[in-house]
Amino acid sequence: MGIYLVSVGAREWFDEDEDEGGRGALASALGEELSRRGLPPYESVPERPERLVRGAGLSFEEKLVPPMDGFEALCRTHLSPKEYEVLCGWSVLVPISLDEEIWLSVPTSYTDTTMVAGAPQVLALAERLAGAVALPVDEIPAACDNLDLTMWFLEGPAKDTAAARPGPWGEDLDAAFYVALFLRAAQHSLRRGCPIVYC
Repeated sequence: MGIYLVSVGAREWFDEDEDEGGRGALASALGEELSRRGLPPYESVPERPERLVRGAGLSFEEKLVPPMDGFEALCRTHLSPKEYEVLCGWSVLVPISLDEEIWLSVPTSYTDTTMVAGAPQVLALAERLAGAVALPVDEIPAACDNLDLTMWFLEGPAKDTAAARPGPWGEDLDAAFYVALFLRAAQHSLRRGCPIVYC
């Protein structure tokens, strides 16, 4: 149980059967809104691999385990309220540049409406936070196929890395986890061209 951040493949994204996890209604509503804004449709969604290939970076799955208090304080220090909403308020992240987030009257697992954010905008904000805490991005997992990032922080070498490479990031590993989570989620969305959702 718990909340996960996962990538979505074409089959699920365009499937109209919500009982089977389909997100066709969301894909359709997003397509209509993109068209209304004069933006190209988002149709080139790759298929999620049926078998996990550890370390391949073909899918994304991380679990939101640590408390967010320190991360929220970090955001209040370095981001405006509007930027914080873009970084943390989305229900769906898409690999499209959006000048402003898109609100859709389509329910999700956790909300009555869906906020769609653009991965380029989320990435820029996550990179700013990563710089502010001197996050050692070369040390943390880049491929997050199977809770790799979650395990690195919770049971892996995060503490040892913090001792070897001290900095603000190591003073609050829970906050650093969320900086890394949003950074890697946005990077994955852009690299693979896929949506990222909460489930």
